[in-house]
Amino acid sequence: MKITSAKFLESNSQVEKCPPPNLPEYAFIGRSNVGKSSLINMIADNKKLAKTSGTPGKTQLINHFLINEAWYLVDLPGYGYAKVSKSKRKDFDKMITNYLEKRKNLVNVYLLIDSRHEPLKIDLEFMEYLGENMIPFNVVMTKIDKLSSAKYAKNLLTYQKKLLTNWEQLPQFIKTSATAKVGKDEILKEIEIYNTQLNHLDFRNL
Repeated sequence: MKITSAKFLESNSQVEKCPPPNLPEYAFIGRSNVGKSSLINMIADNKKLAKTSGTPGKTQLINHFLINEAWYLVDLPGYGYAKVSKSKRKDFDKMITNYLEKRKNLVNVYLLIDSRHEPLKIDLEFMEYLGENMIPFNVVMTKIDKLSSAKYAKNLLTYQKKLLTNWEQLPQFIKTSATAKVGKDEILKEIEIYNTQLNHLDFRNL
């Protein structure tokens, strides 16, 4: 898939106020400071599409982008560490779960994990949540340019072994680097396949 147009539509704190669910939608989420905005910009081939910041927790709303006039890319607030109050963090959690459970046109979630670290409890718990609620997702391993191939392979194997203690089937893992532009083609190819398969659906009647 070639990106011919990518534009920001709107930000919302409530799923009911999001754009009409009339197109297939793909959401990106991960812990704060995992490199989500940089990855979105790399995928869309637009360095200024999603706001990047050195401050964790910058994304605090549900951000919709229209890609190729054909599908939505959604930038969700990060979970985990952020310099906000506990009550604000609860608001984030409610916002995210409401979106994930109620958005009818959501096709797939891309869960971003920092490839430099071994499995963290908060990431594993979020995967469990997605699985329990039957929300399709891929695990996107970010920042692979920051570690050796051997270290990446070791961390990936650790994740897979950890998941297999509770999961019968592993989710798909995609390795990415916004800096080295790795993973873009794989993600866009998958989205293109989804869009082709869903071409006959009228999302408004789901």
